[in-house]
Amino acid sequence: MIFVAVGTQLPFDRLIEAVDTWSGCSLNEVIAQVGTGGKYKPQNILCYQSVTTSDFARFCSKADIIVAHAGMGVILTARELGKPLIIMPRIAKFKEHRNNHQLATARHFGELDGIYVADNIKRLHILLEGRDKLLGWRDTKGASENLVNRICDFIDEGK
Repeated sequence: MIFVAVGTQLPFDRLIEAVDTWSGCSLNEVIAQVGTGGKYKPQNILCYQSVTTSDFARFCSKADIIVAHAGMGVILTARELGKPLIIMPRIAKFKEHRNNHQLATARHFGELDGIYVADNIKRLHILLEGRDKLLGWRDTKGASENLVNRICDFIDEGK
């Protein structure tokens, strides 16, 4: 399953239309959180204007891949779950946002494992077609402090 999320502030018709068009030619289940105010009406994907926090978490957990705007919330969620993430930044000239900060976010995070940047619709479709080869983002900085403490506690109990 593919989960698409555009956030809650502004519609992102360019992303939703691109995924919907691609989905019409594939046999993949696609669920999307599309926000409010968008003009494009998807034909091939299951859409929700908004989802609860628990539904968002459930859809992300169930997804094989997440496709989203370059928002920090979804980037962090994909990282925590180790899911491959395709991000398409919103662009101000298309009136998708007030400024181009998502371009900077995409440039920065696109250098990390597990995050793939779709600069345009063609690139998005290429990434979706090759989605089986996309790897999730894994934290390679070492074990979390909590894990280390639990292991130490386990060892200490055995002494």
